[in-house]
Amino acid sequence: MNRDIIYNLLNSQIAKEQYAAQLYLSMSAWFYERDLDGIANYFRIQSKEELMHAEKFFDFLNDLGGKIVLQSVEQPPHDFTDAQAIFEKALEHEKLVTQSIFAIVKAANEIGDYSTASFLQWFVNEQVEEEATASQLITKIKLVKDNPSALYLFDQELAQRVLTPGE
Repeated sequence: MNRDIIYNLLNSQIAKEQYAAQLYLSMSAWFYERDLDGIANYFRIQSKEELMHAEKFFDFLNDLGGKIVLQSVEQPPHDFTDAQAIFEKALEHEKLVTQSIFAIVKAANEIGDYSTASFLQWFVNEQVEEEATASQLITKIKLVKDNPSALYLFDQELAQRVLTPGE
């Protein structure tokens, strides 16, 4: 079994997870600038979660005996138009991550790399949750519109999020 393709895909996924962390941190900064610390907290936790995902891929690649080659990460956007656009961008990004993970699963299955396919099952399930959450938050932010009271409550709701080990 030639795992070089898998090693390359896993290295690429590490970079994608690191980019996601930077993207969510940039989104967090946008909300902090507007004193919406609860929503900023949500995206900051999301950023930390993505770094943990990158580390899971890093550790797994190391356990496989693959060569870890860290790739450069492009600068994320920072000039968002509004809160709804940010949540929509987050969902769009999660869909890209889902497709990337599916591509690695497909490649692993094609070469009979069952350990990688098994490892990735957690990420497949995680992406279902990530996309569902992003969709729900888009629905909520659309309900908020320009209602300051609703925005305050939404901000307070997202302030409750904490980083859970194993996410």
